[in-house]
Amino acid sequence: MGAGNLRPVTVGERDAVRVGRDVASVAGGPAGPVPVWWAVPGAVLSGLALLVAFAPYGWWPLALVGVALLAAVAHRRRLPAAAGLGFLTGVVFFAPLLAWTNLHTGYLPWVLLSVFQAGYVAVLAVASAWVSPVVDRLRWGWPVVTGVLWVGQEALRGRVPFGGFPWGRLAFGQDDSPVLRLAAVGGAPLVTFTVAVLGGLLVWLGWRRWPAGRSAWRSVAAVAVAVVAVAGVGLLVPVGVRGGGDRVTVAIVQGNVPRLGLDFNAQRQAVLTNHVEATLRLAARVDGGTQQRPDLVVWPENSSDIDPLRDAGAGARISQAADAVGAPILVGAVLAGDQPGQVRNAGILWRPGSGADLGQVYTKRHPVPFAEYVPMRRLARMVSAQVDRVRADFVAGTEPGVLATGPAVVGDVICFEVAYDALVRDTVVGGAQLLVVQTNNATFDVAEARQQLAMVRLRAVEHGRAALMASTVGVSGFVTPDGRVLGATGFNTEAVVVRQMQLGDGRTVATRVGVWPEVALTVSACAVLVAAAVLRRRAGRVR
Repeated sequence: MGAGNLRPVTVGERDAVRVGRDVASVAGGPAGPVPVWWAVPGAVLSGLALLVAFAPYGWWPLALVGVALLAAVAHRRRLPAAAGLGFLTGVVFFAPLLAWTNLHTGYLPWVLLSVFQAGYVAVLAVASAWVSPVVDRLRWGWPVVTGVLWVGQEALRGRVPFGGFPWGRLAFGQDDSPVLRLAAVGGAPLVTFTVAVLGGLLVWLGWRRWPAGRSAWRSVAAVAVAVVAVAGVGLLVPVGVRGGGDRVTVAIVQGNVPRLGLDFNAQRQAVLTNHVEATLRLAARVDGGTQQRPDLVVWPENSSDIDPLRDAGAGARISQAADAVGAPILVGAVLAGDQPGQVRNAGILWRPGSGADLGQVYTKRHPVPFAEYVPMRRLARMVSAQVDRVRADFVAGTEPGVLATGPAVVGDVICFEVAYDALVRDTVVGGAQLLVVQTNNATFDVAEARQQLAMVRLRAVEHGRAALMASTVGVSGFVTPDGRVLGATGFNTEAVVVRQMQLGDGRTVATRVGVWPEVALTVSACAVLVAAAVLRRRAGRVR
């Protein structure tokens, strides 16, 4: 190049060169991505750490470690390599977490679901690698960037496709953590954000090359204090029943099934009989003066897979139980749909003396794809003929599960619906004084049941409502508005649990603001991705 082609370097070009330099070195830390020999085991350890944060293990602090390791192995990595490492983390995390899906359905659904969910973690890792220039330039921005990316990933995974599958959100593994209380302010998204921020603090601590001497220890201590402070801020959030003050006595009837597995449907009469007989025994204790009469009895999902509105015998048995106990029963029933080949998964109120109250019926709004209905059935059949085991498609309801039982207005959600923020919030906004989750875990195992109960604990805190989970086989139990579990039952056993529950009618901050914290954090994640694109483009122009 001749001297005549030389020109002064502009300020913008100097900034671009600086950005490129920042990508290679941050605060004296490593000059590039961590070596492959470290990255691969790091990705595996990330998945394992995330896994054991959830029930049945419950080592919630390890979620922070899992987040930190994934962020570390993806940082400054080429995007295809980051995708591979993220996918590895996702498989190690989701395959064991969702192992309950293969107990009675075969390996294919479990493998497909685990792989699909792992794909979202791969996307998260790619996003983490992509924003490396932003993280390197901001330095202390690593925790916040990590937090918004996790919330954005969970927002996508919880909606796409077919309404999403939000199982395994970071927030759902924090049921014993002090940050659970933050759900009362910003719901599950704020809890996830906080956990990811803490993980970001850890990786920032580990990534830096600290100065020698006392200043290094001071810096490490400062970060440690920051981690403890952020984790402990949840303890400052007041939780408990919002408004109200009245109490009702509620009985959970866990009738159990003759055999676990998908063929529990072939035992429909026996399952119904189990719940009727358990309720009759409860009534006998009430009449004998050894048990307080409940104001409401809750049966689980699928407690009557015989449509009691069409089968006179089934209806008569439920009426017998309601009349004997002298209290309305919220029955989990499978009802006929409006069209041939359609059914509804419903909670229906059965009153003593008058039977079914057709004005108080909740139809599940989010049937589970490929389990309760089969989208694109012809195409799905090409993958596996097992989809035809779902003979009738469950149709979705349109109204929130707000049921006036008389003693209380309950917010009813069915099974996996407890994982979806809006479905639970809609019941509270609609006037629910306590939350009820009707579920059937007969096709799964105790790990799945405990993972689901952790979600109930978060919802109780989030909305300041007492809550309960009623299962055919367990785990059933009551949850206080501060997230404590009372009267939890065993698994694969018959049980009847009776407790007083306090009603609430106020609203937490999380109930008021609804989806907006998640929207704000997801928009922030998108802004970080755009900023990274700008920095990369500016850096590329001077190379």
